[in-house]
Amino acid sequence: MSSISSSYTRLNKAGRTLVEIGLLALSAVLFALSFPNVLNKWGVFPLAFFCLVPLFIVIHNCGWVKTFIYGLFYGYICYVLFNYWLSTFHALAIVIVPVIYAAYFLVLVPLLKLADTLLPRWGFLLQAGLWLSYEYLRTLGFLGYPYGNLGYSQFLFLPFIQISSVFGFWFVSLMVVIPSTFIGNALKDGFGGFIPFVKKNKIFLYIYAAVFVAVLVYGFTVTSDFSDSPHIKLGFVQHNADSWKGGTRQFESNKNKLIKLSKKALHEDPDIEMMIWSETCFVPGIDWHSRYRTDPERYRLVKELTDFFETQNIPYVIGNDDGRLEPNDEGKLERVDYNSVLLYEKGLKGTYRKTHLVPFTEHFPYKKAMPKFYQLLKSNDFHWWAKGTEFKVFNAAGIKFSTPICFEDVFGYINREFVNNGAQIIVNLTNDSWSGSVPAEMQHMAMAVFRAVENRRTVVRGTNAGITCTIEPDGQITKMIEPFEENYMISSVPIYDSTTTLYTRMGDWFPVFCFIISMVTMIGAIVYRIAHKKTKDLTTVN
Repeated sequence: MSSISSSYTRLNKAGRTLVEIGLLALSAVLFALSFPNVLNKWGVFPLAFFCLVPLFIVIHNCGWVKTFIYGLFYGYICYVLFNYWLSTFHALAIVIVPVIYAAYFLVLVPLLKLADTLLPRWGFLLQAGLWLSYEYLRTLGFLGYPYGNLGYSQFLFLPFIQISSVFGFWFVSLMVVIPSTFIGNALKDGFGGFIPFVKKNKIFLYIYAAVFVAVLVYGFTVTSDFSDSPHIKLGFVQHNADSWKGGTRQFESNKNKLIKLSKKALHEDPDIEMMIWSETCFVPGIDWHSRYRTDPERYRLVKELTDFFETQNIPYVIGNDDGRLEPNDEGKLERVDYNSVLLYEKGLKGTYRKTHLVPFTEHFPYKKAMPKFYQLLKSNDFHWWAKGTEFKVFNAAGIKFSTPICFEDVFGYINREFVNNGAQIIVNLTNDSWSGSVPAEMQHMAMAVFRAVENRRTVVRGTNAGITCTIEPDGQITKMIEPFEENYMISSVPIYDSTTTLYTRMGDWFPVFCFIISMVTMIGAIVYRIAHKKTKDLTTVN
């Protein structure tokens, strides 16, 4: 054992705890730096392969009671550093999200410790499988939130991420976490145990290296030149304003900016075939105020906007509040609002209503089960929406396209559903201006890159303050407007639909497979340990 490891073992209880807390904090910092962050808006993606090493060293060496405490600490500090920008949205958000992840790690860290205990030599592989299972499970249901899944840090490593068209982004995440579990295991007895562990597991290293090379070869092989594909020329308007702030006066200002920038884009290039605005770029519900006209000022704004659309010779894709009168639980009609995308082409041609809402801030379905918490959220002025049910595919300007709204583009299942329904292009409309943070916007865009690769479809993003960009089917970001800049953009993007990927056909089969294998392995190891102990006890008695 090395002198460093010996020094660690000689530390008293308080000294060990301080070292372990320091290692956990280091891991959390490296984790945050792997993604777009305040120091580097693109992130330092190679760090992701090693950012969890300090965490796994602590897991190997700490006691069982500490695994629960450290799980809470690591989950909380990790997401405070990574998602610091949530505090801009609301003080409650930066409390709620890290607390949720503290709870996740309260369960995960002891499981990772159990894997190490059950399988001293191969536990690092089970740990990698458990980590991927955790990443998958936390994207499901009401609390689904994929921010911080390790694979997303690799959005710039294009040859490496092409394998996502087969396995989804999940295989990338698994390949990223394995070095941390391996090295963390190798260093559990200090630097002196590193070389012996590596030699003992050199066959695995050869296999991992071979798979890594194969992934890169595949990536270079499938990367395409889309110059021969049909193209469509799109205009994008980024009006750089938080659409919800300021009331009617701000709504009018936003409308005027959107129209002015659209006219500038069309003046520069009259061949633009479709114009893309952002999520809720215009807040007053166009359909609602056209029907009921209870607010003269808002109706005036709506009328001015729809009159503008009538003068246009191209379709406009815009984000808007879609209000409806629908029966409530008591059978009475009441207003219900949907976060929606509207297609205008000489009149309203179609509507998509957001199907996956942001938990807590856009909807909270547990009013009866948690009435006090429901009232707390409501009193904090969160804007809640009703859920849409249709995975809409629009048809305009000679293409079929779908429009995931805001963080819907971080979920693979939504976007593959659109593509399976016939979408040739994914058009994401987003409002991230509330964050006041370039890293927040970059983290969001990074996940959109994987939706392009997974489905081999062009992804374009229309945002009110960033990141407005175009992404080709191989994940290449071809054009973007600088964040928090009032501007427009014109981009010709490929219409590429000649390939239906395995991921598009089968979805998230790989993490489900890994979850099943991990659970079977862990249960099998527990059963074996129990049976072995009983056999040993019987032998001792006899």
